[in-house]
Parts: sequence; C-alpha cells; structure tokens
Amino acid sequence: MTANPKPAPRALRPNDRTGERIVAQTKASEGERLSKRVAELVPCSRREAEQYIEGGWVMVDGQVLEEPMFRVSSQAVAMDPHASLLELAAVTLLLHKPPGYDATAMLGEAKPRAHLSVKPAQQLLKPDARAAEDASGTRMLKRHFAKLTATVALETAASGLVVFTQDWRVARKLTEDAGVMEQEVIVEVAGTVPPQTLQRLNQGMLSDGLPLPAVKVSINSASDASAKLRFALKGVHPGLIAYLCERVDLQIMSMKRMRVGRVSLSGLAMGQWRYLAAHERF
Repeated sequence: MTANPKPAPRALRPNDRTGERIVAQTKASEGERLSKRVAELVPCSRREAEQYIEGGWVMVDGQVLEEPMFRVSSQAVAMDPHASLLELAAVTLLLHKPPGYDATAMLGEAKPRAHLSVKPAQQLLKPDARAAEDASGTRMLKRHFAKLTATVALETAASGLVVFTQDWRVARKLTEDAGVMEQEVIVEVAGTVPPQTLQRLNQGMLSDGLPLPAVKVSINSASDASAKLRFALKGVHPGLIAYLCERVDLQIMSMKRMRVGRVSLSGLAMGQWRYLAAHERF
C-alpha cells in the first residue's frame, strides 16, 4: 500500500502558542529600543528618553550613543549624572568657506554651472573640521549637523564667513534684516587703486536709473601688483561687488567675507567651522 502523504504544516495563527513563542524569541534576540531602556532607567517618558539619547547623555557599554532606535539586550546602559534636557537648543555653525563651494546649496544638490557640478558648502561641516580654537563650550552632537539652513548667500568663487543655523530666530533675523545688516568683504584687485576710483565707489552708483546700495570702501593694504579693498555694505547680494568693480575698471582677484553683522570670521581657518557662542549676536 502507498503510505499516506504527510499533511502540509498549517500556517501559524495569531493565537497559536507556537507562533507566540517564536515571536517572543525573535524580540528577545533583537533586544529592545534604547529609548525604552532609558525611559525605565530614569524613569521618564519615551520622548524625554529620546531627547536624553540625542543629547549625548547616554552610554552603552561605556560608549556614547545618540540613536534612540538602537537595540540593546544585555549591554550596560548608563546615564550621565549631569544629564539635562536644557542643552537641546538649536545651534548655529560658522564656516570659513573655501572658493568653489555653493554657500546655500542643500546636501545632495548639484547645480550645473559651466558644465561643472558645484559642491554644497554644507558638506564641509564634519566633526574633524571643527576648529580647535572653538571657545563656545558646546558639546558636539550628531544632531547638530541636521536640518541646517544657510540664509546669507555668498558668491561661489568667494571665500569667507557662511552661517548655518537650526535656530529659526537666527534665520529670521538674517533674512528680515538683510537690508540693514552690514557685511564686511575684503576684495583683492589687480594693480593700484587711484584716489578718484575710491571716490567713485564711495559716492554711490545707479543701475538702470535706480540707486545701488551704498558702500564704504577703503584700502586695506596695497602693493605694486595688487590692492586689498575693504568693502562695508548693507543690502548686499551676490554679484553686487563684482558689478561695482567692473564699473570702475577694477579686476577682482579674490574676495573674502570677513563679517556678517557683529559676527566675524575671527581667525577661523579656511575649511574649518565653529559654533556661534552664547554671547554672540548678529
């Protein structure tokens, strides 16, 4: 006789004890979310636990972890005794942008110009590029490099101060006060600059019958080959300084923005960044 074939295994149902046991074993092997463990450890709400973790206050086996979704099982989880949720304030980063980087381009965004892909300046904001002289006292966290906005444009070919912020108050001030907030730019031009050229720059110019923003221009340093001019101006927009120099037959060799409002580059090396200190105001 032919043996009866074995019945096919039946599918597990939600109330099947075997299925429940498998699910429980799977969860145990994966562990639990770090945020849940911290919420039990403190104790606090799950959202507060996530904030503690994102604030860099939680260690797993002696290493700081900033990912609330990280799963733990038998690892040792500890909370810094100085933990506080008050330090989760939005931050502002100041970068000394090198030439060739787009100040306001978003990460992952490539703007084709003259068959070249312009690099976002934001990609320079990396932990190892933080200036050693940063005296802000801010603890560096991964969350500080997310959701940043650059609100003060700067020519791609120029270098100098670029501001990235998470703080809506800083972003609003830099945007709404752009017309009255003074910027300082050092412009190196070829050759010498006669006094009458300086006079023309300082007396104001028209474009299509409309007045251009007023500027204050002085000689910062000079040699036979070139001169560095200090431009102090409000309501500046990309291309304005180049247009003014073209009108008086000056050839620009380089541009560096030194100051936005009351915040200056203050010795920040090219390619490095620092935090805006608590006492600094634009």
